[in-house]
Amino acid sequence: MFQAKKTRRLKKELNLFDVFAISTGTTLSGGFFLLPGLAAVDAGPALVLSYMLAAIPLVPAMFSIAELATAMPRAGGVYFFLDRTLGPRMGTIGGIGTWLALILKVAFALVGMGAYISLFFKEVSIIPIAISVAVLLGILNLFSVKGTGKLQIILVIILLAVLFTFIGEGVTKINISNFKGFFNPGFAKIFSTTGLVYISYVGITKVASLSEEIKNPERNLPLGIFLSIGVTFLIYTLGTIVMVGLVPMSVLSGDLTPVASAAKGMFGGIGVIVITFAALVAFISVSNAGTMSASRYPFAMSRDYLMPHFFQKLNKTGIPFISIITTVGIIILILILFDPTKIAKLASSFQLLMFALVCLGVIVMRESKLASYDPGYHSPFYPWMQIIGIIAPLFLIILMGWLSIGFSLGLILIGSFWFSFYANDKVKRTGAIYHVFERLGRSRYHGLDTELRGILKEKGPRADDPYDEVVTRSLVIDMQEPAEFESIAEKASVWLSNLVPFSPEEIKLQFMEGTRIGMTPVTHGIALPHLRIQGLEQPEMVLVRSKGGVHITVNGPLTNHLDEEHTVHALFFLVSPEDTPTQHLRILAQIAGRVDDDSFADEWHTAANEQELKESLLHDDRSFSLIVDENKKTSVMIGKAIKDIMFPEGCLVALMHRGEQTIVPKGSLVIEEGDRLTIIGDPKSLKEVVKQFGEY
Repeated sequence: MFQAKKTRRLKKELNLFDVFAISTGTTLSGGFFLLPGLAAVDAGPALVLSYMLAAIPLVPAMFSIAELATAMPRAGGVYFFLDRTLGPRMGTIGGIGTWLALILKVAFALVGMGAYISLFFKEVSIIPIAISVAVLLGILNLFSVKGTGKLQIILVIILLAVLFTFIGEGVTKINISNFKGFFNPGFAKIFSTTGLVYISYVGITKVASLSEEIKNPERNLPLGIFLSIGVTFLIYTLGTIVMVGLVPMSVLSGDLTPVASAAKGMFGGIGVIVITFAALVAFISVSNAGTMSASRYPFAMSRDYLMPHFFQKLNKTGIPFISIITTVGIIILILILFDPTKIAKLASSFQLLMFALVCLGVIVMRESKLASYDPGYHSPFYPWMQIIGIIAPLFLIILMGWLSIGFSLGLILIGSFWFSFYANDKVKRTGAIYHVFERLGRSRYHGLDTELRGILKEKGPRADDPYDEVVTRSLVIDMQEPAEFESIAEKASVWLSNLVPFSPEEIKLQFMEGTRIGMTPVTHGIALPHLRIQGLEQPEMVLVRSKGGVHITVNGPLTNHLDEEHTVHALFFLVSPEDTPTQHLRILAQIAGRVDDDSFADEWHTAANEQELKESLLHDDRSFSLIVDENKKTSVMIGKAIKDIMFPEGCLVALMHRGEQTIVPKGSLVIEEGDRLTIIGDPKSLKEVVKQFGEY
């Protein structure tokens, strides 16, 4: 019988606005409230240009992370991408380094509150306050991702409201004379300042570490990141113009509270109070989002045996609590023992290096030719976008000096040391890079392809996938007596031969070859023979139910390729066009995902007819069945042709059962009482069908 195998994953609780808020919240803090004054020391009024130029190197990394995250929506973000593309050693380096860099950023943000608090309370010690905020945010993170996301939304809304008010009022009072000698500092200093302020933008992509917890990540993740970069670029550009335009360079240069200085000139003392409040909101926001993002790195690495097992433990609400507690604990230690304002700036160079490697990761995945690599978003201008994304960060690292380079090398050594002495003997996988170079072919890690196929199943169908249509037009073979796989394959091949330029014997031989070489998945009483055939116009399928069982012999990759004997009660023969490999895998993944559902086994075995067999394979939220009855809302259909019934847009009557016959209906078919209709469509449209004609 069928058995469902479930894997515990982090809950998907973050929507598009959560993604935008987290991405924006990790960006608008020190980069806006502290750095402009420091940037003015070298760049003068041209700091505005430095901020604009700093966004350019981020674009390739942003596109690359969006692509990798929609292909592999897993906790860990940069760590997971580097591990699966460049191998576990590089993944370990990226994971530990990015985790520590994020922790330092959070500590830097917490301490950064001190500059603004000191405007009013000069004697207050900021460290106890910073530790208290870190503990409170850690406690919030322990209870609910959704609750943490709501706090982030509130913080970002407040912050954006204040900043846009500040900018809107400020642009009307700009003193143009403050921009005199704009290019006097020279391009060398302008570009070196670009390297300094680049850290203002790097938080935008950190939300990728939460991609496993994002609803519909193929849409919400890239869109949220792109909205965030647009808003933050606008704020940084207009905000720095306002600061330069309102504050004389003699005051702005070296000022640790430049926004407050500008606000004082516009609004007086009340302006300083409001901006200080906004600054505190910004620093708490980046600390909250940074804590949430950072804590997913040890969790993800633990699942891959690169860190101790206890990091992957989840509490009752599905939160990696040990990972969060450890992250907050290290933040507190740094606040007590070190000066995070100095170390955090050095950590930015390591993040630049990670962005360069992420761009390389996209090249590796594309060139690996893995059919299961199926991102919902594809980076434009490949590979030139990625090549620029590799060169530009390395150029900026050099501009930042030997101290930054040395710090990055130190983090690389720490990660490499940890992998060699802790994880090396625990990990047997390799990255996609081994699929690129033929001379390393024997080191290919086939488990990566398996993992990516599992991710395809979890991501579910895309809007343009024809899965429901393939199921509804499929051939059904329903039999009682036992049979051999070869005879069933022959029957399926006869029908499929009418659709492709191959004979039934040629098609059958390909199905048989699939079982011989281990390409036919067989598990829990189900077999999935599948082919890609040249000359086929669209995917097609044959569904087979055998209550007596079908005997099948397959070559087992998990048993050293020894023949395995199975008796299955369901077979799904899927064929797809040769030139649509990723769609073929997505349909296979959707079949596998549906048969894993707890409800499938009973529905399949108890189906009374062909229509109910097909309905058992359809997604519950994308199909709906109703029976036409003169005593119910469906009575309005009686005597009407299907084409004359006003179904919501996006819906289609895919199947009809009348008497003992199941048919694929045409628009001219007139509906009679007692007809059973199967309607397919997107979930939103189907809800309208329910309202119009009755309940499920």
